[in-house]
Amino acid sequence: MEYNAEVVAQEISNRWGNRPENIIEMMHDIQTELNYLPKDVLYEVSNLANVPISKIYHIATFYNAFSLKPKGKYKICVCMGTPCYALGAQRIVNELERELEIKCGETTKDMKFSIEITGCVGTCGLAPVVVINEDLFGPIPVTGVPKLLKKYNGK
Repeated sequence: MEYNAEVVAQEISNRWGNRPENIIEMMHDIQTELNYLPKDVLYEVSNLANVPISKIYHIATFYNAFSLKPKGKYKICVCMGTPCYALGAQRIVNELERELEIKCGETTKDMKFSIEITGCVGTCGLAPVVVINEDLFGPIPVTGVPKLLKKYNGK
């Protein structure tokens, strides 16, 4: 994804009044817009909001919602809570890796998909569960993985 770090940082920082106490909100906006927190944008925001870059990196590495690595447009999370795991979640991950030709924690070259595992998402009755961005699917059989991916490939 092409972006101008200075422009993105300026726009987001201005949206939050360049106020240091709004740094987490700024980081959320960057993450939402770019699907991760690029170093060059963080440095720009650091200067504009007068927040030390070390503090920004501390926040970015503390909260699971933030990523310093590029993520796909569609973030696929496979629940590994006990019921999901027991009912085949690892096989779902294996099939996703095979279909997308990436490993868990990676992003496809076209920046469309990322695969991650997550702890319990609280829908044990639907195990095994896959969450793609805000959409929850379950129970998902291994044979349903290609159909699930096809749903997002057309978008």
